[in-house]
Amino acid sequence: MPNRKDDMYGDHISHQFNDDLSSLKNDFLKMGGLVEQQTIDAVNALIDGDGQAADEIRARDKVVDKMEMDLDEEAIRLIARRQPAARDLRFVISVIKMVADLERVGDEAKKIAKFGLTLAEEGQAPRGYVEVRHIANHVTSMLHDALDAFSRLDAEQALRVMKEDKRVDEEYQAAARTLLTFMMEDSRSISRCMAVMWVLRALERVGDHACNIAENVIYMVEGEDVRHTPVEEAEKLVGR
Repeated sequence: MPNRKDDMYGDHISHQFNDDLSSLKNDFLKMGGLVEQQTIDAVNALIDGDGQAADEIRARDKVVDKMEMDLDEEAIRLIARRQPAARDLRFVISVIKMVADLERVGDEAKKIAKFGLTLAEEGQAPRGYVEVRHIANHVTSMLHDALDAFSRLDAEQALRVMKEDKRVDEEYQAAARTLLTFMMEDSRSISRCMAVMWVLRALERVGDHACNIAENVIYMVEGEDVRHTPVEEAEKLVGR
């Protein structure tokens, strides 16, 4: 069922204002799609032992940084020209906050690529790649769903993303315990397992940023700030 608020940002008398908001939304989604793909590519390069691909991903991080600056400038220019109020101001401010989260996801992808390059140079696949793949699939799905919730202004889907954060934390802790066991059993694996541990930590942070984006979607749609709010409480605020 379409969200009841899916057209709330396209009903201004000024067609140019509608166009400005639409442009900001589309540019944000382009950046979101890029960092989502960066994360997927970084994990694939790590698991495939593809050092060249990992190096290319690190270099592409500059594109993400440029998009962040351009989007910030676009949002500030919109505020200065249009002086948005109420829901429109919530939308623009939320985009500024979410852009920062996307840039940090790009940083985490770059970090994963860095460790992928190091491990590829060592030439031996360490333990923990099954856990990496599992958590990577989970957090990239969260990020995709958070971006989709933004695209459709769907607070209920954003809430579902928030609910996944606890599961990711549990999966990360379980994977970390598994790697610690490997290191205790074979001291020669310590450096490689530590690198994988940092990759898992980077992926867990991607999940955190996806959750942050979901929280901002709820704020945009419902006008409720659910940061630092238990999921059970946030659930009562959505769709009231």
